[in-house]
Amino acid sequence: MISTSRFCLLRIPPFQRGLPTLAVATQRPVASAETLTEVGRRIVEDRTGGTFWAPPPSCVKPILVCAGYEIDKNGTHNLARLLERLASVFSPQDMMLITPGRHGPAARVARRYGVLHLREPIDPHALLDHAQEVHELTRGDIGDIAALRAQKVMRYDDPGHDGYAVDGAKVAQQLVQDWRYLDPYTGDETTIQKILQFQALWRRTIDANRNIGACVGMSLWKRRRIAAFFTTPPRHPPFFRHARIAARRCSAQCKAIVTWATRMPYGLERQAEVAKVPVWRVEDGFVRSVGLGSGLQVPASIFVDQRGIYYDPSEPSDLEHILATAAFDADLRERAHTLTAHLVQKGISKYGRSDLAPVVEWNADGRRVLLVPGQVSDDLSVLKGGGRVRGNMELLKTVRHHNPDAFIIYRPHPDVVAGYRNGQLPDNEVLVYADHISMGGSITDLIWQVQEIHTLTSLAGFEALLRQRKVVTYGCPFYAGWGLTTDLGQIPDGRRGRMLLIEELVAGALILYPRYIDPLTQIPCEVETVIARFDDMHAWRPTLLMRLKQFHGRIKHMTKHRSD
Repeated sequence: MISTSRFCLLRIPPFQRGLPTLAVATQRPVASAETLTEVGRRIVEDRTGGTFWAPPPSCVKPILVCAGYEIDKNGTHNLARLLERLASVFSPQDMMLITPGRHGPAARVARRYGVLHLREPIDPHALLDHAQEVHELTRGDIGDIAALRAQKVMRYDDPGHDGYAVDGAKVAQQLVQDWRYLDPYTGDETTIQKILQFQALWRRTIDANRNIGACVGMSLWKRRRIAAFFTTPPRHPPFFRHARIAARRCSAQCKAIVTWATRMPYGLERQAEVAKVPVWRVEDGFVRSVGLGSGLQVPASIFVDQRGIYYDPSEPSDLEHILATAAFDADLRERAHTLTAHLVQKGISKYGRSDLAPVVEWNADGRRVLLVPGQVSDDLSVLKGGGRVRGNMELLKTVRHHNPDAFIIYRPHPDVVAGYRNGQLPDNEVLVYADHISMGGSITDLIWQVQEIHTLTSLAGFEALLRQRKVVTYGCPFYAGWGLTTDLGQIPDGRRGRMLLIEELVAGALILYPRYIDPLTQIPCEVETVIARFDDMHAWRPTLLMRLKQFHGRIKHMTKHRSD
């Protein structure tokens, strides 16, 4: 058996070097007619198969002459003979030769007859959208995909013999019967249906990336990961420091600028507006990594928001639009339900998972227990979405005012505790309004031990909803205003009137809105793959830079405590 995916129609785009094998030649039972029809339909509708990641052609002719998989240097003589034969049947001006290499017998024949010669990899679906028929020497991607699209395909085993028509059902049967498929993330055997799902995801990601012309405001330590997120194989958009240069480049290419929302260079929006260039904002996803972003752990999920950004309620965002308008069908809700159960069971939050057993650190004497999660004081989610309440101390005062008899627990933000960000409050001032300060363990464990979470905009409120806890908001986080929370802050008028189920909120926030990338293979993936990697610490090994950052944070934290 051939243990390679070289000649299989279904392949992994070259996101990076050393990609895993996707298919291994084998012999399997014949599938049902329904399965074959579904396989062909998915490839055609999702526009996958072959080099689907390649750019579209700038020009297409109605008659395509193609080289198959097994055309080597000697085979180009046969391709030249076929091209010469076809040039006597069709007008050379209506023909296009598709084969790599500027030189060789076939290329010389094409030049002699004036046949257009396409040498670079190309998106086969974009090519076939404007073609009438395909003539292919031995089996290849373009002929197979054209047959699946029910287009006319003539295949030749020898240029001196007549060709034979290729049937799409036969192509689908060969894909199902002649190959064993391997999950590129785990290496385990999987189904062709799952491979087609992966290919559809890769196609959507690559198509979206084609619209990006420049990256700005990206920290040096995360650029390699950002490049992987935005790759259009085999390249990624360039990084720029200056807004003017990025805007000029994107204007010439009619593409968008992507920028880290909290590091947007000064003047970028003005420069982009003048150049008529869209600006898309990027931020960390809600299921991000094992480790803190402020500790230089690169993200495994991001948001790319074309309208605004999720934490700024002053303007619409893609997430808000999804939650307000998406059709959450039964399959998507069921997937979200399963995802929620897995997150809760594993104790997974934005920065990792908990392996600790819950430990009660206080005695509330029967009082209602509330959790107030602290936030970074200068975080944009606080500045933009906090509303009338400004900062952690004012939040504590407000919660105590509304709940004079409750037992209030204050939980400092992990970035603040680690010494990476601002927002630390003196314990004696906190304890004027709170009954207890919780420092250790995971916040997901802490959520199980309380009845309510009172927050400005913290993601802990979303994680509490997953665990069926009452959530009271004093700002305007993305999960407020959908009928799932008690909202004391100001909710945007007319934009969040829809009542959602928790499964629909999860589907929007964790499935439809983010992008994910497998931290081990660097291949775009779904949220379930990233969650599975939370059990594999090899994927999150700290770098030297991360260890230095941790050391600096501890020193800063100790110095702050001594000064207090």
